[in-house]
Amino acid sequence: MRLFALSALVMTAFAANSLLNRAALGAGLIEALPFALIRVASGALVLILLARAFGPRGAPFRAGRAHLLPALWLTLYLVGFSVAYLALDAGIGALVLFATVQVTMLAGATLAGDRPSPRRLAGAALALAGLAALLLPGSDAIPSVWAALTMGAAGLGWGLYSLAGRSARDPLGATAGNFILATPLVALACLPAGLGNVTAGGVGLALLSGAVTSGLGYALWYRILPELGAARAAVAQLTVPVIAIAAGALLLAETLSPGAIAASVLVLAGVALAILPPRQR
Repeated sequence: MRLFALSALVMTAFAANSLLNRAALGAGLIEALPFALIRVASGALVLILLARAFGPRGAPFRAGRAHLLPALWLTLYLVGFSVAYLALDAGIGALVLFATVQVTMLAGATLAGDRPSPRRLAGAALALAGLAALLLPGSDAIPSVWAALTMGAAGLGWGLYSLAGRSARDPLGATAGNFILATPLVALACLPAGLGNVTAGGVGLALLSGAVTSGLGYALWYRILPELGAARAAVAQLTVPVIAIAAGALLLAETLSPGAIAASVLVLAGVALAILPPRQR
């Protein structure tokens, strides 16, 4: 029961990142890039404190554990994620992100020499077909192709970041270091357009996304991941788009057309087929 409750809390935090981002940008409370900057900076601060408190055997946290390439992937995720939510609903954005992450990680494993089974390839193809269906005029889920491509870029960034971090001995410390290194990179992305419209409400939502649902959420995820195991972790992550879609409907008055619902089912079914072992499916 304890593990289930903690897993549900983490998945809700992950889905909340989509809700907070969309709520801030959809209401015009803040621009996309300043939201991303506040999110990464506040997340870095929380992760530093957690890494210092809960590092392996009390070892002092060292920011030098970060590497440029993972920080670049993290920056791509953060910037793409926020920019996409200028147009996408929270639930659909989470669905596109999640599916792209899983397809990216499957492709990365294949390139690394891990030959995927026919079931995994079929699942990836089904998920991609569902994503393509979301772009069809009848689905009314994605208002423009650029929004889908931007969230796809965010999913690519997070997938590559996840692949790069699989061998980390201290995931919490490595994540803290990468957030530190990504902060000036996101700040550089803000320079051409400046901060633009920034309100107290938008800053508050960005801080909540960075410090709580990102910083504390990622820390708790790495804490329970060894107990979950790969199969149960994959099952848990399937709930993130579902939570985001349901919460978006309840809290942000988002709606899905029948076509969008059908496409979403295709995406989730494809991802489930690709990442879950037969007994879990």
